[in-house]
Amino acid sequence: MSKILIVEDEISIAELEKDYLELSGFDVVIEETGDAGLNTALHENVDLIILDLMLPNMDGFEVCKKIREVKDIPILLVSAKKEDIDKIRGLGLGADDYITKPFSPSELVARVKAHLARYERLVGSGVKKNEIIEIRGIKIDKTARRVYVNGEEKTFTTKEFDLLTFLAENPNHVFTKEELFSKIWDMESVGDIATVTVHIKKIREKIEFNTSKPQYIETIWGVGYRFKV
Repeated sequence: MSKILIVEDEISIAELEKDYLELSGFDVVIEETGDAGLNTALHENVDLIILDLMLPNMDGFEVCKKIREVKDIPILLVSAKKEDIDKIRGLGLGADDYITKPFSPSELVARVKAHLARYERLVGSGVKKNEIIEIRGIKIDKTARRVYVNGEEKTFTTKEFDLLTFLAENPNHVFTKEELFSKIWDMESVGDIATVTVHIKKIREKIEFNTSKPQYIETIWGVGYRFKV
C-alpha cells in the first residue's frame, strides 16, 4: 500500500483529501506545519507528498527544496495562488506538479495515481541493468538513475532525469512542449506548458557549458526542443 504525506494547515481540506485517498486504497498521514512535514518526509518511508505552499514555520517552497536535496519521490504542490511565478518557482525547485485551489478531490486522486504509476514504472525491477547512454561527454546511467557531465555527477530530480533521458534516446527528433508533457507526465498539457519550459531550463543549467548557446538541448523556435548529436 502506497503511503501519502499531506502537509496542509487547513485541517478540513487535509481531512477531505485524506478521506478520498484512503477510499482509493492509500495509507495517509497528515502534518499541519512545514517543519513537521519536512521531518516526516525525511525520516519516514512515504511514496508521494501533497504539499501546500502557505504553511506555518516553513513555507512549502523551502520544504520542497530540502526534500529534493535528499529524495526524488513525487511532490505535488497545492496553493490558492494562481500566479505563474509561484508555479514556475515550485517546478524549478523540483516539484512534479502544481494544483491550484479549489480543485476536486477526484482530480487530486487521479493525479496522485498518475504520478505514482509513473514513478513506480521508472524505478521498478523492469529496468534493464547497466543500461547507459553516452553522448559527447554526457553519461546517463538508466539503471542507477545517475547523470555525469564530463565525469562529474550532477543531481537530477525525477522528472528532469526522465526528460533528459527521453530526449537523449530520441536524438535529433523535434518534440513539441505538448508532446514532451504527455510523454513525461502522462497527462494532458492544457495550462501546463510552463512545466516543460522550467524543466528544460534546469536541465540546461546542469549539462550545458553555456546555457545561452546550448550544445545539447536545442530550442526550435515555434516548435519545441531536440537533443543534438
